Amino acid sequence: MPEQPHAHELVIRPLTGPEELPLFRTLPYVLDHELADDLASGLRRPEWMWVALRGDRVLARAAWWALSPGGAPYTLDFFDLDDSLPAPERVETGVRLLETAMARLFPAGAERPEYGRYIPPDWRTDPVARDVVEARMRAVERTGARLLVERLRLEWTPGAAAAPAPGARLVFRAVRDREDLVPLMTQVAEDSLDAHTRASLESGLSPGAVSEAQYDEELAGYRSPDGWWRIAELPDGDPVGFVIPARNNYHAIIAYIGVLPGHRGHGYIDEILAEGTRILAGQDVPRIRASTDVGNVPMARAFERAGYVNFERAVNMVWD
Repeated sequence: MPEQPHAHELVIRPLTGPEELPLFRTLPYVLDHELADDLASGLRRPEWMWVALRGDRVLARAAWWALSPGGAPYTLDFFDLDDSLPAPERVETGVRLLETAMARLFPAGAERPEYGRYIPPDWRTDPVARDVVEARMRAVERTGARLLVERLRLEWTPGAAAAPAPGARLVFRAVRDREDLVPLMTQVAEDSLDAHTRASLESGLSPGAVSEAQYDEELAGYRSPDGWWRIAELPDGDPVGFVIPARNNYHAIIAYIGVLPGHRGHGYIDEILAEGTRILAGQDVPRIRASTDVGNVPMARAFERAGYVNFERAVNMVWD
């Protein structure tokens, strides 16, 4: 028989199956309630869910998530540490877990999915929350990643805000097809304030290629009707922008919204966001979620004017 590890030794391994989900849940995170359904639907696999154990105690955990059932790992969205450990041991354990898991999951030289984590909106001013967030970020940085962006997570609820009233300047029509929307997305991408879009452009992709990939890999995969999608036009038919109200695997969302460069600075974003919000509110959803980069101040202010509340933040880190 193989020799059993001593109780004080650190053991790093993936889950053996869904029956070990209670073990994985020993450390808490806001997405824990989604794990069982994600496993059942194929958005996660036990071999993508890793723990660092000392005896029966979970000292760290990590898990990857797929964009579509049966797909490849798309993002590292679970990475938790036992915050009762001294800071150096906590970070070192996280580094060992990530390096071990990524060496198994991703061949040498292969692109590693980005790391994303939801964090409290006041994490910079709350000492406890800041310690939690920064310990995880330090561990991820030690494996070679860097911070890409911090984002605001926003929420509109019918009980807290009325659906915005329609404006009088724009006419809205349904998106006809891919060829109708992608050229408009391309114009928006050219000088976008979005960090992910800028990173793609800086990698050498053209605005058109970035927009085609976003349409094919993200927008086309939503399970809600694309009949909800709207293009905003002036009365003479000149396109001004667009909004993509959708439903992902978990929530109703404003998936994408943009104003074409030639029409910015006129307040059209408020009417376009109002249209997307009304479409989703008309589906009797309990909430609408959205997000925008902290640095995209005009978009953040538009969401605030529309009654969206910043309930959380997120950090995204990438391996170059």
